[in-house]
Amino acid sequence: MIPTSHSVALSSALHNEAAEHLLRPDGQEDLCFAIWYPSQGRNRQSALIHSLVLPLDGDRQVHGNASFEPQYFERAVAEACAAGGGLAFLHSHLGPGWQDMSGDDIRAEQRHAGAAKGATGLPLVGLTLGTDGAWSARFWQKVGPRTYERRWCSTVRVVGDKLAVTYMDGLLPPPKWKEEQRRTVSAWGSGAQADIARLHVGIVGAGSVGSIVAEALARTGIKRITLIDFDTVEFINLDRLLHATTVDARFCRSKVRVLARALRKTATADNFIVEEVESSIAEEEGFRAALDCDVVFCCVDRPLGRSVLNFLAYAHLIPVVDGGVFVESREGRALRRADWKAHVAAPGRRCLECLEQYDPGLVAADRDGYFDDPRYIAGLPEDHPLRRNENVFAFSLSAASFEVLQFLMMAIAPLGIANAGEQMYHFVPGILDAPGFNICKENCQYPLLTAKGDSTGLVVTGRHKKAEEARSARDAARRTLPWLHRVVDAVEGIAERILSRLL
Repeated sequence: MIPTSHSVALSSALHNEAAEHLLRPDGQEDLCFAIWYPSQGRNRQSALIHSLVLPLDGDRQVHGNASFEPQYFERAVAEACAAGGGLAFLHSHLGPGWQDMSGDDIRAEQRHAGAAKGATGLPLVGLTLGTDGAWSARFWQKVGPRTYERRWCSTVRVVGDKLAVTYMDGLLPPPKWKEEQRRTVSAWGSGAQADIARLHVGIVGAGSVGSIVAEALARTGIKRITLIDFDTVEFINLDRLLHATTVDARFCRSKVRVLARALRKTATADNFIVEEVESSIAEEEGFRAALDCDVVFCCVDRPLGRSVLNFLAYAHLIPVVDGGVFVESREGRALRRADWKAHVAAPGRRCLECLEQYDPGLVAADRDGYFDDPRYIAGLPEDHPLRRNENVFAFSLSAASFEVLQFLMMAIAPLGIANAGEQMYHFVPGILDAPGFNICKENCQYPLLTAKGDSTGLVVTGRHKKAEEARSARDAARRTLPWLHRVVDAVEGIAERILSRLL
């Protein structure tokens, strides 16, 4: 699929390394090369900046502006080829914010685009760093024989404790003032609101926690949300699933359809977009949809889904806001404990596996469908998490709140604080643990995958039997009395349009 947008991402550690080189104390511009790897979503291609190729003595000239010698370019191309990546050219400008390009900038990049593409097979990516740490970026795409054109990126994302995004306003303009958001904007200001509103947020799992998270984000003014969940609304969900009704359960509607329908009514952003992806995150369609996002909420509790999202957080530089609820009752159904937690997985933070949010030994069993086999479940110990699925709306509400606050802290960084740490709340006896600030264990593989994107050599997606069965069951339900499904859908649609016009 040809991408409709472009983006660049790099870890905060690499950003700091590049800034130290490019932002010179003498006030002159500087330059360097870097190696990048592709991350291909459904509709967005991202260049993940993996490592710098810094200049050696005699490789470049610094004279107010900066220029590089042929041997430097040749060495950088050779290193990119050896690493199996693409070539990026980075330089600094003496000004803040998103930077345009001078005629010399354009000629320098365009002149080398062909050689970079021919050697690496990937487009040359150019980046400019402003004095305030803001990046601008572009891809040089081949459009004809020896002809390369600039494709501006809509965003450049720096991922670590903080999610810092520089936007190209021409492609993603800041939102206009709205009376509906007056109280929200008054809390953190129009600048922070413009930054978070333009984030593309993914929510994996449209269940009890995910539906509340989505509602909070839509009302906060997030303009684009992607919902990823293969499951169907059932009667057993109705005590916890926000917006779901008995009609939705009776007509076997997907959770993402029900939630998206509600968000279109409650969202406060103009031209709000919500995408419905009826897939598992472990299926190719769901995974690629997540790669279009700037940040993803993990609202699933299975090891397979969490392992895929853990991979996405590091290899693809998309921070994952994760959490969960654990409820335990005594015999006779007396509540013994209820705990919920929230944290963020991203480069520089502890991953979901090291946080013990899933058992890597159970990922294969989950993929093979054993967790949906009653015989397999019956053979597990009584206290195994897979046999304990108690939850209530109030606990989901609190867990969702914790996750939303983790997201806001990471995106807004009030008073410069972006990392709230790993949080755990115990309903019994009503205490919040001291937050944890940990990094991955020494032998953890995930930090080694940082910014490798589609070039890790690992395959994390495949067929998902439960997801296929859920979609087939919904299709079969619609084939039973299809006219009734159409009538109900039409009546609900007419009622919604009438109500919107009256209001």
